[in-house]
Amino acid sequence: MNTQYSTRYAIGRNEIKTFTTEQLRAEFLLTGLMQDDLVNIYYTHYDRFIVGGAVPVKGPLTLETLDALKSANFLDRRELGVINIGASGTVTVDDVVYELENKEALYVGKGAVSVTFNSVDGSNPARFYINSAPAHASFPNKKVGMQDANILHMGSKEAANERKIHQLLINGIVETCQLQMGVTCLQPGSIWNTMPAHQHDRRMEAYFYFEVQPEQAVCHFMGEPDQTRHIWTHNEQAIISPPWSIHSGAGSTNYSFIWGMAGENLAYDDMDKYTAAELR
Repeated sequence: MNTQYSTRYAIGRNEIKTFTTEQLRAEFLLTGLMQDDLVNIYYTHYDRFIVGGAVPVKGPLTLETLDALKSANFLDRRELGVINIGASGTVTVDDVVYELENKEALYVGKGAVSVTFNSVDGSNPARFYINSAPAHASFPNKKVGMQDANILHMGSKEAANERKIHQLLINGIVETCQLQMGVTCLQPGSIWNTMPAHQHDRRMEAYFYFEVQPEQAVCHFMGEPDQTRHIWTHNEQAIISPPWSIHSGAGSTNYSFIWGMAGENLAYDDMDKYTAAELR
């Protein structure tokens, strides 16, 4: 076995009003995602969304099924999104090899039997970030490079939130059941992501922060708009964002993050925005 997993159960919006810092971190912060020669997976009860990581160093890593899935194969009833944040690597799906460079993505449809992660050079490994959601239909596998992404230029230097949003696995680029993923890169001098903050009660989301420099950090804001909470995150850590929660963050320097969503619809702009003046 090269897989380990743990479960995060759903927490209600009223419960967290009494949570300590330690309780917030235990329920919503996902750590240790990128470990050498391990597939580390968190199975959440928010839309049954899965967050994971795989770092093949000594050899290939196989995406094994989990007890929680009660299925012969991981993707019997699921779809999968993979984004490589490391050096060159490959993902082999049922004997078809997909080469992924840094920040390139792969969508794998429901019904794939075998998924294997590998690095071109184990001394400089690929680092695969994984999201998965339940699927009702099978759609074709598809690689999406950064040149294939739909790029949104958002924010401004004056507001310290100038950023490029690379929409990779989204409706219009890849056909999916409910999974959406992309990469947002904060530009030098900018620190705020997703400002104005928003929530979407129709789906959940997960943020994976990376390219956070040593000795730096990102403060992630969550909770209801008038009952916000915060969690300090570091490099290659993720945050679960429930449907009732806003999601936004500010770093001590610029950084990048991967957003992944699943839920009611595929409309990227389906969000309820809150200005900074409205937050409490």
